[in-house]
Amino acid sequence: MKVLGIESSCDETGVALYDTERGLLGHAVHTQVAMHEAYGGVVPELASRDHVRRLIPLLESVLAEAACTRCDIDAIAYPAGPGLAGALLVGASFAEALAMALGVPVLPVHHLEGHLLSPLLAEDAPSFPFIALLVSGGHTQLMRVARVGDYRLLGESLDDAAGEAFDKTAKLLGLGYPGGPALAKLAETGRPGRYKLPRPMLNSGDLSFSFSGLKTAVLTAARAQALSEADRADLAAEFQEAVTEVLAAKAVAACRQHQLSALVVAGGVGANRRLRQRLDEAMAKIGGRVFYPALELCTDNGAMIAFAGSQRLLQGEAPHRGGAFAVRPRWPLDQIS
Repeated sequence: MKVLGIESSCDETGVALYDTERGLLGHAVHTQVAMHEAYGGVVPELASRDHVRRLIPLLESVLAEAACTRCDIDAIAYPAGPGLAGALLVGASFAEALAMALGVPVLPVHHLEGHLLSPLLAEDAPSFPFIALLVSGGHTQLMRVARVGDYRLLGESLDDAAGEAFDKTAKLLGLGYPGGPALAKLAETGRPGRYKLPRPMLNSGDLSFSFSGLKTAVLTAARAQALSEADRADLAAEFQEAVTEVLAAKAVAACRQHQLSALVVAGGVGANRRLRQRLDEAMAKIGGRVFYPALELCTDNGAMIAFAGSQRLLQGEAPHRGGAFAVRPRWPLDQIS
């Protein structure tokens, strides 16, 4: 079964074709970073309009890469949420219309479920059950994953997500957009420990997160003196150490509490090298292992949507034939089944 995946929930347009027997046949992603850079963040209306321009060329590119035609598509999957309402509507309407034209079933899936399952696309994939750490610009959550569709929320950020904290802190330090990768790059040249930043909720005894206070601590430190380039690097390094220490500690605690040795990490922040290093070291100490998606699949992409859709179809979820649809910009992952 060949499943076409469409992704348009925010500022990446993704298309992919996944075969349940042969694996990923082709995928392509267009990022809007250059377009939104002038505004210092994603402009929803511009994002939606750009998705409209990109979807058909990306579809043709993926079909060519896979050596397939539209007639080879057996089903289509797209995210119904969460995400930007207008952006979601573009992908949903495209997928629904294409499914109707081709006479194939179409299935709305959860965007975060795509991230959650993306490490299963690797040849060396984890087995169920496992603990999942979702870390992106909009979400920081720990989930217990028993199987496809069976997700239990263990803890989440009470305010800023980790990726959001990275972006906001980067802006405080005068870095460009997107802020997270820029801050991580600057941190590589800095010395952690020179500035003393808090580790929010590190010893709270639960699996919740809070990063807004850490961002405020950076602001306070930045205002205390005129920062040189070396100062900014040291502050970035300390911030990154604080965030990754908390994320790693909570993830390992979740694995211990649920007696699981497999940790899956997904979402854009999962590409952070320092976070990967910390998680690998911490899980090794308890005899566990961390599973990551390929770096190219950490950001939003059609491959994860195609895969999530295929798994839903394989377990018997009923699709529809195209027509009426709705999107859910706010859709908690633990509310799906």
